[in-house]
Amino acid sequence: MYLAKVLMEPWMAMKIEPGLGELLRYVSELVERGAEQHYQDMGLTYRARYTPVLRAIEAGAQTITEITARTHLTQGAISQTVSQMEADGLITRQRGADARKSEIHLAPAGQRLMPALIGHWAATFRAIEQLEQEIGHPLRLVLQSAAQALQHQDFSQRLSAAKRPTAAGVTGDA
Repeated sequence: MYLAKVLMEPWMAMKIEPGLGELLRYVSELVERGAEQHYQDMGLTYRARYTPVLRAIEAGAQTITEITARTHLTQGAISQTVSQMEADGLITRQRGADARKSEIHLAPAGQRLMPALIGHWAATFRAIEQLEQEIGHPLRLVLQSAAQALQHQDFSQRLSAAKRPTAAGVTGDA
């Protein structure tokens, strides 16, 4: 209740606005849920989380490190997804020239999925463009700009700066 006391007068109705992380997760969940429904409608046993990995493989990535670099996801998340995809028979891992690294390739089942998935992904981008038109904001561009700004100065640095006392002597810890 301390937050409510700080942000509002007692006579105001309590309304907590969702934070950035909550909104990003919620929008991501809504998009993923819609995609998952279409994968089911297409008769595919496929998870939306496989998409960044398959798109990276389709673009030429062959190792966890290369996939991580192309997708901007964590190496742990990619490793976990690759293990699930391997268990589902969509990809195979083979020792590369550097024995410390495995090369990742589409298994026959993964190859058979690609034509349907490529068509679905094209439709997905068209749907995103329609969403951007509807909301009047270039959502992907905004998110790319936010990512670039956070790569330049991460959120921890920004939060530390927001907690420093200002000229008026007020901090973000008020």
